[in-house]
Parts: sequence; structure tokens; C-alpha cells
Amino acid sequence: MSETAKRARRGGPTIADVARHAGVSSMTVSNVLNGRSQRVSEATKERVLATLGELGYRVNLTARHLRTGRTGMVGLAVPDFTPGYYSELADRLADRFAAHGLRLVVERTSGRRSELESLSAARLSVYDGFVLSVVAGDTQDLEQLSVETPVVLIGERTVPARFDHVLMDNVTGARMATRLLIKRGARRIALLGGATGDGDSMPQLRTRGYLAAHRAARLAIRPELIRPGGFRRLDGFEQVRLLIEEEIAFDAVFALTDTEAMGALTALVEAGLRVPDDVQVIGFDNLSDTRFSVPPLSTVEPGNDRMADAICELLLSRMEEDGERRPAQVVMPAARLVERGTTRAG
Repeated sequence: MSETAKRARRGGPTIADVARHAGVSSMTVSNVLNGRSQRVSEATKERVLATLGELGYRVNLTARHLRTGRTGMVGLAVPDFTPGYYSELADRLADRFAAHGLRLVVERTSGRRSELESLSAARLSVYDGFVLSVVAGDTQDLEQLSVETPVVLIGERTVPARFDHVLMDNVTGARMATRLLIKRGARRIALLGGATGDGDSMPQLRTRGYLAAHRAARLAIRPELIRPGGFRRLDGFEQVRLLIEEEIAFDAVFALTDTEAMGALTALVEAGLRVPDDVQVIGFDNLSDTRFSVPPLSTVEPGNDRMADAICELLLSRMEEDGERRPAQVVMPAARLVERGTTRAG
């Protein structure tokens, strides 16, 4: 390392130090640091970036936030912190926002009132942008809110058209999962966490896909196999245990979440049932742990990475707006099946 670099490192290099060492102007360094590199040739940009690394230059985020009026924080409000879908979503978003110098802060809502309170002006004032998982609220609640902070809504519930919205294709994903079980020979498929009705909640939408696959295959719909309940491991375990205790015949399980499916697998093993020979199992969400269950869990991949990309892109776009607002966007990635060891081979 040159003596200039050593002195810069000891004293904390400045933009002027970087500019002098790279042989460019301070404005050029500033353009590269602030994402205005379209004004700089590729060769010059590479030289500046190399010099930043060599000198160990670090952006003073506090000073930048004071200049721009930003906090450097993005909020994510989810129903709970239980390991599973929301914890993995938080990991994906934290990585993506960190690449833009933003820190993700996670809040727990747990219900309708908390969801609405999370969008209050006082709560949002500490964030540059906010992501809310809408589970309990409805369109009318959200329509009445006046929100100035950039917000992206996620989840299945219908939301006002003025909000950017990222959601899963729950109906199609559930139909694909059920259709796979039928194709592999299942005729009595237990649906764990199911809920009938015309609403737009996650269990209702996924149940709708389950029912559609049965109708398409001209299979009888058996109400006793639609088991309402929660979506944790314990819920999946207890629902399967009750099916066995009540002597309700079933040859496959479609759990509405992977977490629930993992509990179902444990109950089947304890009952001496072989998976997939005696009972096939499929989940939904494609959580990272599903590859390591025994057998590895077949599941529905709802487009996890694409949704995280969309949430980040939409929120950053809103945060950069200066003047006229772009129309709100709805992003629903295509679902796909991930076939592993808990369903029979084709």
C-alpha cells in the first residue's frame, strides 16, 4: 500500500483523498458514490471503485442522512416472528436493502388494529419506506389512511389501488399442488389449515385451488378432509393425529404452509405410516428447511426471490420519486412445483 493510502487509512480517507489518489475530480468520486455513474466512463468508474477499496473509504451514512432528511431505515411489519415464511422474507429483504445502504427494521403486528397503527404518521416518520403484510385489515380500513411515507403492501388481502401490492398466486399454487397429488394416485387428500368461503384470506384462496383441482379431476370433495386450524408445526402434527384417531381415511396431505407440513410428517412417522408410500405430503412456501426434512418435502415455490426483488424495487422507486407519482403496480409471480421425496415419482 502506498504512503498516501496509509495516511488516508489512519486519518479516515475523504472524498478529496480518493480523488487525488485516483487522479480524478472530487465531483467524479461523488458521482460514483451517489449512483450517478452514468456521468462517468466505465474505466474511470472502475478506477474510483478500486481506490475506494484500497483506501478503505466508508460512506458517512449519518452525514448523508442529515443532508437528505432520511433515516436510512426501512420498516417491515409482519404478523409474527415464528420461524418460517416471515423470517425468511425478512432475511431476503434485509440483504436487498443493505445493498442500497438501508437497514431493515422488523415489527410485529398480530392483528387488525396493529396493522393500521403501523401506518400511522408517527410510526412511519422514523422510516424512509415501509413494507406491511396485510393479514387482518381490509380495503375500507386502508382506504381511510393518509400515508405520505412510501409504502408497499404484501399479502393476499385486497388492498386499495393506490398502493403498490406484491402477492402470491395462492389459488394457482394450491391447484397445482393438489393436481400433483391426484396425478400421483391420491384420492383422499387431507387439507390442513383449510377454510371455505368467498373471502380473500390465504387459507380461503388456497382452499379454493384445492377444490378447483378436485372438480377438474371429477373427484368427490370430502368435507371431513378439510381441516381448519393454524399453520405452525404443532398445528400440522395435531391435525394429522386427529385424522388418525378419528379413523378418517386419507392417502395424502396438502398442508397450506411448509411449517405445518413438517409437523404433519412427524405425526405420520409416529403413527408408523410411510411417506410417500402410504401417505404423500406437499406443502407451500418452499422454505429453506424443506430440503432437509426426511424425506425432503415437496412444496409450492411461490416466487420468493421475485417477490423480494419486486418489494425492494417498488419501494426504492417510490423513495426516489420527486414530484409526479407513478401509477401503483401489482406484482404476482408465477408459482411452480418443487417435487422432492414426499410425493411419488412420476
